[in-house]
Amino acid sequence: MSKTFYIETFGCQMNAHDSEKVVGTLEQQGYAQVQDEAEAGLILYNTCSIRDKAEQKVFHRLNEYKKMQGEGKRFAVIGCVAQQEGEKIFDRAPYVSIVAGSASYRNLPGMLERLERGDQRITGLDDKKTTETFETPFVARTNQHRGYITIIEGCDKFCAYCVVPYTRGNERSRSAASVMEEARRMADSGYTEIQLLGQNVNSYRDPSGAKSFAELLHAVGTIPGIRRVRFTTSHPRDFTRDIVEVIDATPTLCDHVHLPVQSGSTRILAAMAREYTREWYLERIAWMKAAKRDISMTSDIIVGFPGETDEDLEDTATLLDAVGYDAIFAFKYSPRPNTPSVSMADSLSDEVKAARLQILLDRQREIQRINYQRHIGQVVEVMVEGHNRQRNQVVGRTSQNKTLNFTTAQPIMPALGSYQMVRITQAFPNSLLGEAQAAL
Repeated sequence: MSKTFYIETFGCQMNAHDSEKVVGTLEQQGYAQVQDEAEAGLILYNTCSIRDKAEQKVFHRLNEYKKMQGEGKRFAVIGCVAQQEGEKIFDRAPYVSIVAGSASYRNLPGMLERLERGDQRITGLDDKKTTETFETPFVARTNQHRGYITIIEGCDKFCAYCVVPYTRGNERSRSAASVMEEARRMADSGYTEIQLLGQNVNSYRDPSGAKSFAELLHAVGTIPGIRRVRFTTSHPRDFTRDIVEVIDATPTLCDHVHLPVQSGSTRILAAMAREYTREWYLERIAWMKAAKRDISMTSDIIVGFPGETDEDLEDTATLLDAVGYDAIFAFKYSPRPNTPSVSMADSLSDEVKAARLQILLDRQREIQRINYQRHIGQVVEVMVEGHNRQRNQVVGRTSQNKTLNFTTAQPIMPALGSYQMVRITQAFPNSLLGEAQAAL
């Protein structure tokens, strides 16, 4: 097996950051990353099990490439599907050599040594309680200006539909001191934006008791060189008023909060075991609407949960109106292995779920069309993320996490990672258009 590797990542930002850890470790062990699986000696799939048929998609992808086994290639399935399916992966895909969950990536060097010796079935599983997963000595960050820091792993909420507690384990928080140390290293290396990550990032509990989540946000935001701090994903049950207060008080904290509601129906929220009501959620929204800063709000929604009626759907639709989200990520319900909802009667057809999903998406698109119009005429700061040379535009992102494409009168496009002041001239449901004012 040649010491080259190809990695494909599915799922959330935490998976993306996990892949950065895996890539860094592989490179430290002398492996070289390639961009084509045909050139790789080791092919890794970093998997996600949140959505419907995730494991089938993984096996389908593996089946596509099993012919490469004869070329001396080796395969690894890592991440949430690996933790969920375990050694059954070896039975269904005997050409796979490594099955490893996210908490075992620190053991990758030993797994790679075994792989190079010719071992066929190498596992890294059932290690979901360790806090050593936070130690990331080798991280190959893919973006040189924005970087991720995982501050909490796992979940204790056990929502009826969610597989995360079974694949990522219970909540384990990293010490505030180690978070600050990594954030300072990143700032010293030229990073200007940091995103704090966790399945429930605001459920963070400093093991030393030194800092609350809000205090940690403020501390990271005051590190010299850091211009933006984001955090995702928050859980409503642990969303406290001091989070809003610290956003108001700390200019470097981005004015955007992603607060998944999942349903606007109190009855369905109870069935989901979310342990809050519609009114309780809307109280948190009211805190943000009363803030001094204009805080952009986004959310996740599940459509077609077992027992959902037309009235429950309407409750969700009216919640969209009441909140006025700037974006939602909405999905059809699908049963996941080991979760309580697996035993619930799922009486809605896929066609009904799809129709209900479209109702919400149409409603939300109109809300976004109106929301984005309010930005016309504003001058905002954007971080440059790319260049669209065909349109002669610069691609940027605002503090509110909105895409803002803009033109510039300068002969040279602004550098990636730089910051520009842009006047917004047009608005669309999912993006903004503007003209550069002056470089910062």
